[in-house]
Amino acid sequence: MRERIWAPLLLLLPLLLPPPLWGGPPDSPRRELELEPGPLQPFDLLYASGAAAYYSGDYRQAVRDLEAALRSHRRLREIRTRCARHCAARHPLAPLGEGPGAELPLFRSLLGRARCYRSCETQRLGGPASRHRVSEDVRSDFQRRVPYNYLQRAYIKLNQLEKAMEAAHTFFVANPEHMEMQQNIENYRATAGVEALQLVDREAKPHLESYSAGVKHYEADDFELAIRHFEQALREYFVEDIECRTLCEGPQRFEEYEYLGYKTGLYEAIAVGEYVKALECAKAYLLCHPDDEDVLDNVDYYESLLDDSIDPASIEAREDLTMFVKRHKLESELIKSAAEGLGFSYTEPNYWIRYGGRQDENRVPSGVNVEGAEVHGLSMGKKLSPKIDRDLREGGPLLYENITFVYNSEQLNGTQRVLLDNVLSEEQCRELHSVATGIMLVGDGYRGKTSPHTPNEKFEGATVLKALKSGYEGRVPLKSARLFYDISEKARRIVESYFMLNSTLYFSYTHMVCRTALSGQQDRRNDLSHPIHADNCLLDPEANECWKEPPAYTFRDYSALLYMNDDFEGGEFIFTEMDAKTVTASIKPKCGRMISFSSGGENPHGVKAVTKGKRCAVALWFTLDPLYRELERIQADEVIAILDQEQQGKHELNINPKDEL
Repeated sequence: MRERIWAPLLLLLPLLLPPPLWGGPPDSPRRELELEPGPLQPFDLLYASGAAAYYSGDYRQAVRDLEAALRSHRRLREIRTRCARHCAARHPLAPLGEGPGAELPLFRSLLGRARCYRSCETQRLGGPASRHRVSEDVRSDFQRRVPYNYLQRAYIKLNQLEKAMEAAHTFFVANPEHMEMQQNIENYRATAGVEALQLVDREAKPHLESYSAGVKHYEADDFELAIRHFEQALREYFVEDIECRTLCEGPQRFEEYEYLGYKTGLYEAIAVGEYVKALECAKAYLLCHPDDEDVLDNVDYYESLLDDSIDPASIEAREDLTMFVKRHKLESELIKSAAEGLGFSYTEPNYWIRYGGRQDENRVPSGVNVEGAEVHGLSMGKKLSPKIDRDLREGGPLLYENITFVYNSEQLNGTQRVLLDNVLSEEQCRELHSVATGIMLVGDGYRGKTSPHTPNEKFEGATVLKALKSGYEGRVPLKSARLFYDISEKARRIVESYFMLNSTLYFSYTHMVCRTALSGQQDRRNDLSHPIHADNCLLDPEANECWKEPPAYTFRDYSALLYMNDDFEGGEFIFTEMDAKTVTASIKPKCGRMISFSSGGENPHGVKAVTKGKRCAVALWFTLDPLYRELERIQADEVIAILDQEQQGKHELNINPKDEL
């Protein structure tokens, strides 16, 4: 019975522990926000008001409300952090005693801390904290920096190019897959004559700025300054981690940054001959990856370089990471104990993978010259595209009538592949082809390049949101523009059902594309319309491997192509082996045909040359991670909801002539 009582308390303890002082000063300098008079306005209401002003064309009001929403969001986080740390200091947890009622002092201190926090929060917010509770959608938008997408568009409308460029870059840093934003930034830079290094990320974390500065000094061979900045980045990261724990949101996730791996720090230490510090870093790294053969070899190497007067066993792992891992293990044990008391099983996730920003990539910092990095036994090995860690299933229902199953994975000589016909009708194909003619832009998604894949073809494309906007403006029939939206959702549901996925499949990118053979350039062609590649990793035919690392879109899980026509020559879709030469399956596009497959290195694919006519298709990429949902798709969903409401309103206002008599 006593274990049952303790279980909920144990589950809360990791969130209520006072912030530790290791890893950096708890009160490191932070930029103070300008206080606005009166109670803090809820950021979700300001965000909604700004978005509404944007869609109504009041761009000045949109900028005012969206900027206010961002300030409110930052201020709310700051208030919650300060209150939590203030109350943790004022109400330390009482030690456990012995005998009956031994836990009561601890409960008393917990309740005192909670009361203090509520009072502090209400006072600083200028009202009840309940006003600042927001939906998961709004939280997701701010995590993905969606307000900056609205801001960059609004600032452009107001001819404020510099601010538009800042907003666009800030958004793009968190959404590197957003091709339209990338193209916008290129256009802004060309107009303003701004270098890439001058772009400002308004949400940049201090530790990321320190890390970037360290990389620059490293590349300039200024190793002393590089070490200083890398050490500062680590201290600032731990401060950020403390803040996040204080807010009870779990560990931070900094995608695409690996500076906590410590392996990069080895190079800086070696450069100035500080083998003791290099050994400390290596041993710290092994706390997270105890089986890393490269680093184990490095430890032996560093120990061989030490003076005879130094005992290698006396050199321990760095204290900051030692404490970090120790705390992590303690929290894990507490959660396991609580889970056991509550009667459910708990399996600890693997926190040391790339997805959480902590996995070893066996490489020097981004941008460093790799040619000279293979020194003193340091391995520069790449990371293999991991095996699919979900259950491989297929053969689920196709959901819609008239769809014809053609081939499965085995018949297509591969893994996680399916070929279907009649996903579109002939009439729908004609309608989509008509829409494509009216909305496509040359080089869309490829920075305006007319021929991004081959000089012998012209490439055109358009997104769902662009199609709906064109329909709303009357450039194409709105019904036809909506068909693009509807059939892509139909394809998503089919893929999710056929591969029997246990979680929701989200859009990652949706693109209507056409490839047109250029006249006079088709004689003796031996190139491809689209080179052999994989959709979520970098294909390396010589090594017969696929490396799952940037700039690949590593978050993509499934892909699909829905064809609109067959009145062209060439353009067959092909699967190959990893060597990018051995063709395992070839598919001739036609109206309504859809090929779908998993996006990893198990499915290298490409497109044969289009030698005559125009080949059009809807290209779809999906993800199982909601953090990487396609932003334009979310906006398109909002547009569709508005259109549906307008349509419903028209039906409700439709007056029967007999009622007027």
